[in-house]
Amino acid sequence: MTTTHTHGAGPQPRMNLWRAAPEIYKGMAAFQAAAADGLDPVVSELVKIRASQLNRCAFCLDMHTTDAREQGEKQLRIDLLPAWEESPDLYSEREQAALALTEAMTVLTDGFVPDEVYERAAKHFEEAELARLIAQIVAINAWNRFQVTTRAVPASLAVEAGGAA
Repeated sequence: MTTTHTHGAGPQPRMNLWRAAPEIYKGMAAFQAAAADGLDPVVSELVKIRASQLNRCAFCLDMHTTDAREQGEKQLRIDLLPAWEESPDLYSEREQAALALTEAMTVLTDGFVPDEVYERAAKHFEEAELARLIAQIVAINAWNRFQVTTRAVPASLAVEAGGAA
């Protein structure tokens, strides 16, 4: 997917979905909170960052890389996340299983999540936490799609431009 825009100026926001339909935001926020409750916060942020990379969501990448750094995540792990399979010493087996599941659920290349990917995650996450991980992946993919479709401006860019996030 490509967007056409003039050099030096990014795509312009299309709408503020949350202002237009606040009940959707409230529902998504409740779903996100339920998904996060009881899920390892490090795994949660890695999943959100990786899905946002795959979905090319600048808004969510800005938010979740900032959140991860504020929670003490190392910059190297954030930087090498797109190549996590080539950097296995940086990520635990559990994190790698979550990232593999994230990629399978986000891209759905074959139209389904392969058994071996699901089983790998199930080996590292007990059932309730696996349910939350799956919900977290669904939630970040939904947030990404809202933000990409409406061309939400990343908070860091809004601050740089002197605007409100």
